[in-house]
Amino acid sequence: MKAVNSEFRSLAPSRSGGKEGTAEPRRGIRRLHRVRTVRRQQNMSLRTAARQLDSNIRETRKLEDETADLRLSELYRWQKVLDVPLLELLVDPDTPLSRPVMERAQMVRVMKTAMAILEIAPTARLRRLAQMLAEQLIEVMPELRGVGPWHSVGQRRSLDEWGRIAEQTLPDDVLHTLPLDSSEG
Repeated sequence: MKAVNSEFRSLAPSRSGGKEGTAEPRRGIRRLHRVRTVRRQQNMSLRTAARQLDSNIRETRKLEDETADLRLSELYRWQKVLDVPLLELLVDPDTPLSRPVMERAQMVRVMKTAMAILEIAPTARLRRLAQMLAEQLIEVMPELRGVGPWHSVGQRRSLDEWGRIAEQTLPDDVLHTLPLDSSEG
């Protein structure tokens, strides 16, 4: 029996298959979904996904691991965040994204570029051209209306989102206990 077991193990696929930490899955591990692939295709950062899922980055990274066995409710949450058909999250990872989803991702990238040009245009003429391009893109695909420019520095927040300073406030008495002048001692 030992000889059969050792022979079977030599025929079984390796569990380490590739380098750790890479996007490539290990051999012998079954991929269950395409959440990470679709998120990256949609040019959505992990941080943005975590914020929209009302989760932290570590938990979001675990959820999007293609070997993670997600509940149906979690897949529906991802579908809403990524704005793709649920089937796109379940399709075999060896098949490319469907044509409509791929085209949408491409259109979002073009719209982000047009909005970035509009934001930094040095002349009125260039601003008008960028505005016309953005309006034409919206005519072709109305859901592009809310797309903003590429981020030049850090992560942008919408007007109704609070910054880190609002989330991590200091008590009022901290300011009263600090000496104002170092010579007062």
